Amino acid sequence: MITNHLLMLLMLSILRPITALPVAPGNTGNLLGTLPEKDDGKILQRSKRGWMWNQFFLLEEYTGNDNQYVGKLHSNMDRGDGNVKYILTGDGVGSLFLIDENSGDIHATKRLDREERAIYTLHAKVVDKRTNETLEADTEFNIKIHDINDNEPKFSKYIYFASVPEMSDVGTSVIQVTATDADDQTYGNSAKLVYSILQGQPYFSVDSDNGTIRTALPNMDRETKENYQVVIQAKDMAGQMGGLSGTTTVSITLSDENDSPPRFANHTFRLSTLESAEIGAAIGRIKANDADVGRNSEMLYSIVDREGQDMFTIITDQNTQEGIIRVKKQLDYEKKKTFSFKVEVTNTYLDPRFMYSPNPPFKDDAMVRVTIEDVDEPPVFSRNPYIIEVHEDTAAGSFVGVVSARDPDADNNPVKYSIDRHTDLERLFNIDSVNGTITTLKALDREMSKWHNISVVATEINNPRQTTRVPVFIRVLDVNDNAPEFAMYYETFVCENVKSGQLIQTISAVDTDEPLVGHKFVFSISSSNPNFTIIDNEDNTARILTRRGGFSRREMNTYLLPVVISDNDYPIQSSTSTLTVNVCACDSRGNVQSCNTEALLSAGLSTGALVAILLCVIILLIIVVLFAALRRQQRKKEPLIISKEDVRDNVVSYNDEGGGEEDTQAFDIGTLRNPEVMDANKLRRDIIPEMLFPFGRTSPIKDNADVRDFIHGRLHENDSDPTAPPYDSLATYAYEGSGSLAESLSSLESGATEGDQEYDYLSNWGPPFKKLADMYIGKDTERET
Repeated sequence: MITNHLLMLLMLSILRPITALPVAPGNTGNLLGTLPEKDDGKILQRSKRGWMWNQFFLLEEYTGNDNQYVGKLHSNMDRGDGNVKYILTGDGVGSLFLIDENSGDIHATKRLDREERAIYTLHAKVVDKRTNETLEADTEFNIKIHDINDNEPKFSKYIYFASVPEMSDVGTSVIQVTATDADDQTYGNSAKLVYSILQGQPYFSVDSDNGTIRTALPNMDRETKENYQVVIQAKDMAGQMGGLSGTTTVSITLSDENDSPPRFANHTFRLSTLESAEIGAAIGRIKANDADVGRNSEMLYSIVDREGQDMFTIITDQNTQEGIIRVKKQLDYEKKKTFSFKVEVTNTYLDPRFMYSPNPPFKDDAMVRVTIEDVDEPPVFSRNPYIIEVHEDTAAGSFVGVVSARDPDADNNPVKYSIDRHTDLERLFNIDSVNGTITTLKALDREMSKWHNISVVATEINNPRQTTRVPVFIRVLDVNDNAPEFAMYYETFVCENVKSGQLIQTISAVDTDEPLVGHKFVFSISSSNPNFTIIDNEDNTARILTRRGGFSRREMNTYLLPVVISDNDYPIQSSTSTLTVNVCACDSRGNVQSCNTEALLSAGLSTGALVAILLCVIILLIIVVLFAALRRQQRKKEPLIISKEDVRDNVVSYNDEGGGEEDTQAFDIGTLRNPEVMDANKLRRDIIPEMLFPFGRTSPIKDNADVRDFIHGRLHENDSDPTAPPYDSLATYAYEGSGSLAESLSSLESGATEGDQEYDYLSNWGPPFKKLADMYIGKDTERET
């Protein structure tokens, strides 16, 4: 075994083979000897020989020129005759580690870095070169890299940021910064670090063992200095000379504490505002200064004096921390021209640690003087709004009420009054422009409108732009001018078999008037009525009872009962309402079976019959609508030949024999007489074309003397045309021929103008052409005239 670069040999006995005893880990050396004998004198023999050694150690970062020697492997099977071969396998063998197979010497070929890898595990065995037989079994061993101080301490951040409250006590922890060293912490002092402060004294200190930075001075004020740059060094080798070091920067900020009270830079503020400033309007700002920031600089302003508290308020602008003074009550230059009051400022959030410090009190105050400026004000009404009451049915021109306004300025200019007619569209009221007296123009009716809301305008005579409006609410008081009447229409019936004193109807009344003590109605009928009587329930209802029994529809089927209804207001109003009582046939329980009005229904059709008739009428209407829609749709279809004026040069095919000589829908006789006007490429319109571009036909010969030659030419073209339909087409041509006395009637052949024609021959054609002769001969006579 080889340990600490020294060769340790494991030797076996020369006389007889024995195997080394197991060695505890960490032993350095080989164990030789024999096993004890048994009591019978026999020697125990082992069946296997072996070897064992501890770790090899190798310094990192070797700087020599030759390969670095690691150690030597040797087996007692090696007798020096060159027949033993040492074989090495495992981590880095061949690239980092080489072994001399004859001598067992191990060398490292490269510089090794413990921080990259600290332990290499290898396997060694011994074989016979000639037979390749294993002489020593595969055994594992380690090569451990010894550390040297070749890595400096490193901080995780190049710069750290921290904060600590201002005015903190000495020793207050700020932040802990730690560095790491890649060297072996278990071997020597290569990784033992010591912290020190290079920059930042005397304000801060650092714990040399754990890197905790603490405050070193008391009462550090943020308002004096806010930011500090502290440089911390970490050095290995326990801080001894020759150790490696690393540094980092810590940026420390003193966080704000509410240790500075607010202060007014100016203790007197002068403001001015117009007396017309509205309530809530801002008239000025005042500002106090606070050296603190953020939440600690928020301030609260308040008015201390009673005079200022009544007329003004002050609030804090959260963005600028200024005090905004606003108007609390309406200002009046004529009453008071200046105001003086004290304003106090303090922090919104107070820190009890600094409230009782030796500094002045934690608040400040200043005087504010407000000057009121005069403006030309509009008139002011004595009340706003006005509520006036007037009785209904008051005659036109009656007094309603008075409004009053004055000019609040020192000049006290006169004012005039008017009613805004947009608020009095019915022109019910009038106002005296001088004294503000309101009168009626028409009689008022409370039942039409209980309230009238008008606007009265007061205007300065010397300055018409100064106006003021005031609402006037006029309540119309009730006068008992309406009589009570039935609350609803009553359908009352009485049975033929009714008995005397039986209730047939309960009635009630309503009155559009509204008396102060409420309604009280009295019901009565004529005492001489032999059929019915009435009983007043004294709750604004009454009962109608029969005075007798045995009513008969044959004698009288309807009774008209006048009911007199009176109220209790002054003057008393009464009316007579008529109650219609129908006589009906009832069963023994009093249920109505039939009345006289049902006879009309029985004489007519039943409800089922009426419904059936109505359904039949609806079905007939639907049929008519559908028929009309179908007819309209058929009319919209395009006919086969759209117009008689189309000029045709094609032969039309029909499924029937045609309409005889009068069938000219598919051609124009004028074309037959004048083939030069024919469009050779016109498509047939009576059938769907089979080709997008029809076969081009040759133009007819212009020298055709008659229709016969034209037809023969067309017949020849169709016979030789491969695109012609494979069926016969029959067409009838109505042509007089060249021997006609009247010759051709076609206008296409006319070579002269209408003025050159003579129409006297038309009178010789007989009665069928009389109308035509009158038209053309008459035109010639007018032209000559």
